[in-house]
Amino acid sequence: MDQRSGRVGEVMDHQGRYVQLRPLLGGREWDCPPEDVRLATPEERLGAKLTELNRRSRALP
Repeated sequence: MDQRSGRVGEVMDHQGRYVQLRPLLGGREWDCPPEDVRLATPEERLGAKLTELNRRSRALP
């Protein structure tokens, strides 16, 4: 969980002084200072997945 933005991501790597996070269902990675990263709760992970699935379904023709 990126506490700055409230986004839930999966840790992919550490580059310099940043942790690289990626959305749970894939997508573009972003950098976050390690002091702003915490474990997401099961509810937060589920909510992030549902939000992304809903976004994708609205994008379908």
